[in-house]
This record gives sequence, C-alpha cells and structure tokens, in this order.
Amino acid sequence: MQTTHMFQELLVEQFVVGPLNNNLYVLSTEDHTDALLIDATGDDPELLRRLVERGVTHALITHGHHDHVGGVAELRRRGVQVLVSEGDAPLLAGYDATVVDKEVIRIGDIFVQVLVTPGHTPGSICIAVEGHHVLFTGDTLFPGGPGATSFPGGDFPAIVRSLERLFGMFDDGTVVFPGHGAATTIGAEAGNLDDWVARGW
Repeated sequence: MQTTHMFQELLVEQFVVGPLNNNLYVLSTEDHTDALLIDATGDDPELLRRLVERGVTHALITHGHHDHVGGVAELRRRGVQVLVSEGDAPLLAGYDATVVDKEVIRIGDIFVQVLVTPGHTPGSICIAVEGHHVLFTGDTLFPGGPGATSFPGGDFPAIVRSLERLFGMFDDGTVVFPGHGAATTIGAEAGNLDDWVARGW
C-alpha cells in the first residue's frame, strides 16, 4: 500500500510492507531528484529496486531490529548509502556510516536532523525535517504509547526520557510518522505520558 503526503514542497511517500506492516518513507522534493529512504525492510526487493531507480540515494535506519533492516544489503548492493546510529550499528550486518545526536543530513533540498532516542533499542533514532512540522519516530512513539521495551536492549525509563524530550521539542501540530501503523501528532500523544508511565509500557 502506498500513501502520499505533501507538506509544502516536501513530498513524503509511505509504503506499508511485510507481515508486520512496516512503514517505509521516501522523502523528496519537486525540485531535486535525490531522495531519502527511512528504514529498509527486505520483504519487497522489487519495491526497493523501484525506489533506487526513482532517486533514493541514502537510507536512514531508525533502529536495528530485523524488520527494519532486512533490505539493507540489497540497497547497498544498488549503491544506496545506509546510515545508522552508533548505538545500533552493531545490530546491522553492514552499513556505510554512523550518525550521532543532532547531526544534520542533507539529501538534495531536504535537511533532516537525527535525534537519538534510546529505549526501544539502545540506539533508536527519530528524524525531524527542518522547516516542516514532521517527525519520523520509528518504534519510539506510536499512537497510544511508546514502542515495546521488552526486547533485549529495551529500557522503559529510557524511552520515557526520550518521549519527554520529543514532547518538549516539538509543537502540538507536528505530524508523527511511526514505524508501524497510522500517523498521529505530538499534541494527540503528549498529554498521555503520565498514563503510560503509570501502566508501565
């Protein structure tokens, strides 16, 4: 399934792929051919091929769980530069460069800022698009709560701190695109943090 979102000149194409309904996002602009892919499930190699042919030059991985990185080898084989946080780099069999907190990456006319938001994994990241109220949260924030922290490397207090950071940085109208499921907004989720802490997940 593909959905297209427009934010002024920013084009966000969303693809839902695989048995876990992973969201892949392609960011581009009308004025530039280079595009950025967020996450890389390997469930649809033909889709990855088409995305490379339409201009994806870099892939930014939100975290190193298998359902988000299965397409990394195929992308790298096709010349795409794969970027991952230093904290989650050990979870990948291969990558091209690591990124750190607050690092700004330029792809064509798009500038994105990396925010390291540990909790779901030690090196989970969120990705903010400069000049737009758009945030890609991987498995850190979903509609209705944080990502799971029961996996190896998960840390519930850490993900709570990461959410506190996000809720303090972004205004209520910021659109949140998670790694699975529907989009939400910072405003729709921020007021629920105390309830999430109380329930413990």
